[in-house]
Amino acid sequence: MVEGRVRLSKEARNGLEFLKRKKLQRMKSETVTETVVVTGMMSRSGGDALRASNSCGIRLHGNVESFVPSNGASSGKDAFAKRKVDKFDTSDLEWTEKIPECPVYHPTKEEFEDPLVYLQKIAPEASRYGICKIVSPLSASVPAGVVLMREKAGFKFTTRVQPLRLAEWDTDDRVTFFMSGRNYTFRDFEKMANKIFARRYCSASCLPGTYLEKEFWQEIACGKTETVEYACDVDGSAFSSSPSDPLGNSKWNLKNVSRLPKSILRLLGTVIPGVTDPMLYIGMLFSMFAWHVEDHYLYSINYHHCGASKTWYGIPDNAALDFEKVVRKHVYTHDILSTEGEDGAFDVLLGKTTLFPPNILLEHGVPVYKAVQRPGEFIITFPRAYHAGFSHGFNCGEAVNFAIGDWFPMGAIASWRYAILNRMPLLPHEELLCKEAMILYTNLECEDSDYSSADLISHHSIKVSFVKLMRFLHHARWSLMKSRACTGLLRNTHGTILCSLCKRDCYVAFVNCNCDMHPVCLRHDIESLNFSCGRNHHALFLREDISAMEAAAKSFEKQNGVLEEIQRQERRGDDFYSYPTSNKFLSVLEDGYSPYCEINFDINAETAAKFQDWSQDHRQSTFICGIENFRPDVSETSVACSASTLCPSREPIESTSAANCTVKGWADLDTRNLESTKSSEEVTHNMHESFLSSLSHEECPSVQHGNLHGSEARPSVYQQSDDSDSEIFRVKRRSSLKVEKRVVNDDVSSKNIEHQQFLHILHWTQITEGTEEHSCMGKEKLIKL
Repeated sequence: MVEGRVRLSKEARNGLEFLKRKKLQRMKSETVTETVVVTGMMSRSGGDALRASNSCGIRLHGNVESFVPSNGASSGKDAFAKRKVDKFDTSDLEWTEKIPECPVYHPTKEEFEDPLVYLQKIAPEASRYGICKIVSPLSASVPAGVVLMREKAGFKFTTRVQPLRLAEWDTDDRVTFFMSGRNYTFRDFEKMANKIFARRYCSASCLPGTYLEKEFWQEIACGKTETVEYACDVDGSAFSSSPSDPLGNSKWNLKNVSRLPKSILRLLGTVIPGVTDPMLYIGMLFSMFAWHVEDHYLYSINYHHCGASKTWYGIPDNAALDFEKVVRKHVYTHDILSTEGEDGAFDVLLGKTTLFPPNILLEHGVPVYKAVQRPGEFIITFPRAYHAGFSHGFNCGEAVNFAIGDWFPMGAIASWRYAILNRMPLLPHEELLCKEAMILYTNLECEDSDYSSADLISHHSIKVSFVKLMRFLHHARWSLMKSRACTGLLRNTHGTILCSLCKRDCYVAFVNCNCDMHPVCLRHDIESLNFSCGRNHHALFLREDISAMEAAAKSFEKQNGVLEEIQRQERRGDDFYSYPTSNKFLSVLEDGYSPYCEINFDINAETAAKFQDWSQDHRQSTFICGIENFRPDVSETSVACSASTLCPSREPIESTSAANCTVKGWADLDTRNLESTKSSEEVTHNMHESFLSSLSHEECPSVQHGNLHGSEARPSVYQQSDDSDSEIFRVKRRSSLKVEKRVVNDDVSSKNIEHQQFLHILHWTQITEGTEEHSCMGKEKLIKL
């Protein structure tokens, strides 16, 4: 007996070791006996590259290795094997002590009243660090475990398996996270995580953060632990609904943040899990979140409910491009980048599986700050601030996105970069900007309120962004008028659509051909487009309240500093609202343009009659997604082309007293008594169904410039391949999202449209993550078709 334990013989110890290995082998291959439905899921920012299966309802059997893609990542047996990666030096971890701490704030209860007001106040200082920590003066009276076990009866979640290793980041060696197939209750996961921690450190108590930071990077580089589990993007909240819980009843309850008066996202009428509604993050020792920025460069707020601490690393927004440059040159190899420059690195980073030690950033002059987050503390990440981190043991956190007025310039950059990469947007940026600007305009006209300095900064950002958008759209419409590219002018009363070429969201205006399958934003040269439908007539869809919006823009221009700021941005080339454009079209523009000048469209009567029929059909259609039902994640028919584009005005900006823009042509369209001349085969189908249907490569209605038709187009539709650029790897997605029912127009007899509907529903069932229920719902829809 040694310390009360039996001393075993060598043979007995060898036998126990053999049994232990057999038990671990069984645990690793649990998925052989458990049937797991893995779907191509949309998660936060794309991530975690869940590329195990791109189809819905396919049952996968076998161990974790069977989840490894056949290309674009390591082979099955090597998916978790550690290897020496020379580009990352982890032999000396003294750099961990050289990373400075981010700011820490201790608000009083009075300052803590409204989170967005407080964040506006500290943002000028805190944003310079990318992240900051806020220590809550309020405590939760109901623990998170009690909330999740009692208030949310039946709460369970599944985890992701994270390989705990570094990678070469080339075509043969990339890190991929996999669904574990295991369902846990909160208490079961806690027991499992605590058992692993105690086995490693022979202790149940927390260890110093500096010690665990070195342990983490040592483990990543050459440790014996192959994988950890992490429950991220879990639907739900651990804030108590008890009326006696002071934190749960405060505005800092993350369920309330997106609906606060200063929140831009309050204008969204639909729920986007993780963006408007919080999600839970339940980790264990060394669970990690890889380097990433938030969708659309939004703010994020993360609350630590309980458990062990987390270490966070943050990069200021002004160093984001330097960060991407270092990643492109010193982390990724050229063969995995989809495009040149920093956008190629940005594209891969959207997968949210890239983790590397921050010392490589420090060596190349990229500032890095860190925080150790403990229970009762909030971490704020600012727009375009890259961040990453890991857990010190079992813990539970909760996070949600938000936006205030100063976010719009960053949001414009994000939309611009998504368009470059032909990625689907998650938010209707243009619609949010226009609605927030018109609310601000109305308030300024009706009230003479005293605003705080933080409010004035926010208002200035809204005004500058809105004026830039209005000036671009006005010049684009003037260019359309001069080129006579549009033969119809119709009211856009439906909301936001997505451009079929670059996927930019269009709220104010767009152009479409009369097959209603090719909506195009005003950033493209319409004359050069030849659609596969072979129809040459294009109509401009324009919001009826355009004059009111331009009046608001002109009013903003007269206010101090607005035009001066726009001029500064133009000199720097910050024209993110006009991408994609080129200077080609500028050379054929005639002189005489001035901002907000009168635009007079000459509409051919016969063509106008056809478009009037089209417009009447569309009034009964729901094809366009407004803020109330913006569903970008099901739109997949866009085709990427190298477009000759319409260029916005590059003339010096100056204040103008021109009259309100007048768009002529409405009256002629409204007063004609038109009769339908289309056959039943030409009756316009619900445009939402047609445009947002998912088409195969062969069936996709392609668009080319010049005289090309179809075969040369590069489709950006969802494909079952590991290198697909589908938004499936980027968009935040509710894990329990039900398959949305689509209304099918019974009058439509076109076989092509029926085929598109079939493919759309098939695709929608493929990309919907969830349980057997979702699979059955998808099958039911296919049976009905």
